[in-house]
Amino acid sequence: MKRAISLTAILLAFGASAAAAQDANISFFITSSNSGDGADLGGLEGADAYCETLAEAAGLPDRMWRAYLSTTGSGGVNAGDRIGDGPWYNYEGTMIARDVTHLHSNGPNLTKATILTENGDQVNGRGDQPNQHDILTGSLMNGMASGADGDTTCSNWTSGGEGSALVGHHDRQGGGQNPTSWNEAHPSRGCSLENLRGTGGDGRFYCFATDGPSGGDVLRQRER
Repeated sequence: MKRAISLTAILLAFGASAAAAQDANISFFITSSNSGDGADLGGLEGADAYCETLAEAAGLPDRMWRAYLSTTGSGGVNAGDRIGDGPWYNYEGTMIARDVTHLHSNGPNLTKATILTENGDQVNGRGDQPNQHDILTGSLMNGMASGADGDTTCSNWTSGGEGSALVGHHDRQGGGQNPTSWNEAHPSRGCSLENLRGTGGDGRFYCFATDGPSGGDVLRQRER
């Protein structure tokens, strides 16, 4: 009897340790909802804070969470320069990319099945009702901000009405110039939540954890 109890305790402890190890690796998610005003996220600062709020509410690791969003104009920032060095893992502990180069290549493990929310849920894609596969990025496929004329970031994430933003398809399918791109499929119709939903989105965006102290140092250097 004692041996059976001991074995059960060991198995429970092992399961808890494995879950803790998995949780510690979580460093990527897609937001489970919009922050409330379409593409007006309160700028990069507001978007980052929303990533951190969602991560904390979901009990994810206490890390430096950053939104995968680019900005343009004076002081513009490339999304690929603000998320650390990787690797990144989803809610299930599956690696989605080894590093920034892998993330922006043809080979990252980014699909509807692996791009999970902070709660471990899948997000609707093409063929689901409603389709919510348009993800705000303001970025080109290489992770950089667009240099094209016109608005590509909904006024650097401060407009919930006029303007437009580049979006990706988290399910890697659909229409647009680059339908299989997770970060640059096409421009949005507008910046309001209504218009974002009208083109197959829900005002969601990607959140990445930087790599701890060293990753945070890299991030701070890049944003100076």
